[in-house]
Amino acid sequence: MAVSTNDLKNGMSLDLPEGLFSVVEFQHVKPGKGGAFVRTKLKNVRSGAVIERTYRADEKLEQAIIDKRDMQFLYRDGTDFVFMDTTSYEQLQVPPDALGEAPNYLKEGDEANVQMYNNEIVGVELPAAVELTVTETEPGMQGDRVSGARKPATLQTGHVVQVPLFVNIGDVLKIDTRSGEYLTRA
Repeated sequence: MAVSTNDLKNGMSLDLPEGLFSVVEFQHVKPGKGGAFVRTKLKNVRSGAVIERTYRADEKLEQAIIDKRDMQFLYRDGTDFVFMDTTSYEQLQVPPDALGEAPNYLKEGDEANVQMYNNEIVGVELPAAVELTVTETEPGMQGDRVSGARKPATLQTGHVVQVPLFVNIGDVLKIDTRSGEYLTRA
C-alpha cells in the first residue's frame, strides 16, 4: 500500500528497496526557496541500523503492514523455538536469529508479542520485566558489604547478568528485558 511522505507517523513501517524500516522521527521542512521536503530517521527492523533519508513532499513510499500476534513460547526443538498462537492454537517454529535478544529472557509458558511481515518474523516484544531463576552464582561471603558491588549470575535461560552480592542460587529475580539488567528479587 503506497503512502505519501506527508502522512508519515512515528512507528510506521515502510518497505523500502533497502529493506524493512520503521520511522523513528520525521520533520516537514518548507524552505523559503524551492519545494518542501521531509527529513526522516529510519530504523532497519531486522538489523537495528538507523539511517537518515530526505524525500520530496508528497512522494509515495510503500507502507508495510506488520501483523502482531500474541503467542506463547512452548518449548525448544533443537535450536528452534516453538510458539503457539493464543487465538488459533497454530504452532510456529522460529529460528533463534529471528528473535534477536528475546531467547535470553524466554522460558517455557511465557507470552510474547510476535511481529510478522509476509509470514516472516521481524521482531518480538516481551513484557518490560520477566522473572527468572538463578541457576549458578558464587555464594555471597560474610563481610562482603561493599556498596554497589556486583557478581555474575547465570539464569535459567543461560543468560548471565550482574547481580548484588546477596543473590543466591535458586533466587527468583526480576530482569529488565530492554536493558538486560537486574531490577529486584521477586
